[in-house]
Amino acid sequence: MKIAIIGASGFIGSKLLQEALRHNHKVTAIVRHPNRVPHHRNLTVVKADVLWRDKLAHILRGHDAIIASWNAVRGVTGPWVYNRYVEGNRSIIAAVNKSGVKRLLAVGGAASLKTPQGVELLDSPLMPKAFEPAKPAMRGVRELYYMLKKEPQLDWVFFSPAIMIVPGVRTGKYRLGHYDVVADEKGASRISVEDYAVAMIDELEHPKFHRDRFTIGY
Repeated sequence: MKIAIIGASGFIGSKLLQEALRHNHKVTAIVRHPNRVPHHRNLTVVKADVLWRDKLAHILRGHDAIIASWNAVRGVTGPWVYNRYVEGNRSIIAAVNKSGVKRLLAVGGAASLKTPQGVELLDSPLMPKAFEPAKPAMRGVRELYYMLKKEPQLDWVFFSPAIMIVPGVRTGKYRLGHYDVVADEKGASRISVEDYAVAMIDELEHPKFHRDRFTIGY
């Protein structure tokens, strides 16, 4: 397949890129810093910002699918972060629509997953206190899910990681969920970035979810 990955040099995007190339897909990596992306025979690297809507649409045209792994900021907090996510995600959706590509796989967050109490994680006591400074960003990522639900034409999927997504190993073993947090027998909800990437590329190749969301955990 010919796919485009927006944010292919990021924390999750870089692993998605590795996994896509591992499966011999032809990939266009859309990044702000091309020097951070290693050379590969099946890889084309393009410098672009998600706010460059018309240019982004031009780059995306002709691909079979798009993976959006854009991160507005990493390690930065503040109320303004929410607005930055909303602006960037709105631009991505508009560019994808303009490009004519119908399949969009979005890297989501865990904030909108339901807890056993039936409330979204972001509004639940189960939300780790250490995540408090990141709440504006989490709200911004959650808003992408709400935006996609209003899209009339895109064949989208919003893939939420477990509550804890960390660097680890590629095991290829995990459990998928739908709307609820996936936790192990001890109540821990976690996944490695590597296994998240495995599951995303599997969904790319063998679509099971359409205009819907799903999640993952061990």
